[in-house]
Amino acid sequence: MQERFASVFGRDHQFSIAVPGRTELGGNHTDHQHGPVLAAPVRVFVVASASENGTDKIRIDSEGFEPFESDLFDLCPRAEEQGLPVSLLKGVASAFAEKGLRGFDACIRSDIPVGSGLSSSAAFEILLAKLCCRFSGVQLPAEELAKIAQRAENEYFGKPSGLMDQMACASEGPVFIDLKDPASPVVCPVRLDPEKHGYALCLVRCGAGHEDLTDQYRAITREMGDVARYFGKDVLREVPEEAFYAEVPALRRACGDRAVLRAVHFFEEVKRVTAMKDAMDRDDFETFLSLVRGSGRSSCELLQNVIPEGSAVHQDMAVALAFAEKALEGTGAVRVHGGGFGGTIQAYVPFDKLDPFKTQMEALFGPGCCIDTKILSAEV
Repeated sequence: MQERFASVFGRDHQFSIAVPGRTELGGNHTDHQHGPVLAAPVRVFVVASASENGTDKIRIDSEGFEPFESDLFDLCPRAEEQGLPVSLLKGVASAFAEKGLRGFDACIRSDIPVGSGLSSSAAFEILLAKLCCRFSGVQLPAEELAKIAQRAENEYFGKPSGLMDQMACASEGPVFIDLKDPASPVVCPVRLDPEKHGYALCLVRCGAGHEDLTDQYRAITREMGDVARYFGKDVLREVPEEAFYAEVPALRRACGDRAVLRAVHFFEEVKRVTAMKDAMDRDDFETFLSLVRGSGRSSCELLQNVIPEGSAVHQDMAVALAFAEKALEGTGAVRVHGGGFGGTIQAYVPFDKLDPFKTQMEALFGPGCCIDTKILSAEV
């Protein structure tokens, strides 16, 4: 990276930093409803070499993209920039506009495999936030970096998301994150070491990308929100579970059956996340795996984020889940990973089944589709 920086910008870099990707461990689509989640940073990184440039511009050379830049005096969101990397840069930099942010140059490279479900976008956002911290002379906790990154993705990039991805990428190890108050999330470090128990944590790219699926993600948020608004609330976390179940017949008429089922998933997944944390605290890996399997079933049957709406022919993620479960022969666990509809599934695979598991997945989805991830760990 240092050599590339010198080649692109004609001088030496001042420093380099790295931010990890993340894996979701529990809490599928609970974060945007202010529910709890479990997530962990993993040993793949977005890396930057950077230096102050003495101008009022931030200039980024990011591998795989055209170079882009932003003027420090023009950090307003623009509709025509939604979905482009420059929108994330502007969104992050705008949070530092009143903190003395100075112009800088950066070369960025990502080791996070494309389509891996390891949240390269959140890692990129946290990397930008850390660069802006460095070039404004401020230090911010992980929670603040995550909120800045989430705002950039929501308001500038135009993609709805909760806080989980950004919080996990900003953390040093696995975390339980309670988002009941998103302005002050409760973050607790937890332990998870699948290898200690004889398991590999794998992500399988199932060949279905996330392109053109933003509306399907929005529908989940919107429908859960419809149920919450029936009770005069903004999010499901504010709705008492017993009140929800008492109103199901009326909710079916008012919001539709899919919205009701997605709300059921939310309430059940919230309880699962807490139970998963308790199992992790006890180092009870078998109970943890049982809860992972329950999360996977709920995402398929209730949340319904496996098969894109109207897709009768191409159901890649459903195929991946079915054949991963078959390959595990009653052991381990599989579940949807992240947003769903496309991207990856997650599998806990016993070491003695890892090679045949990879072979079977690659026969379906091609060489390199199965990624054996390593969780970053911190002292708890």
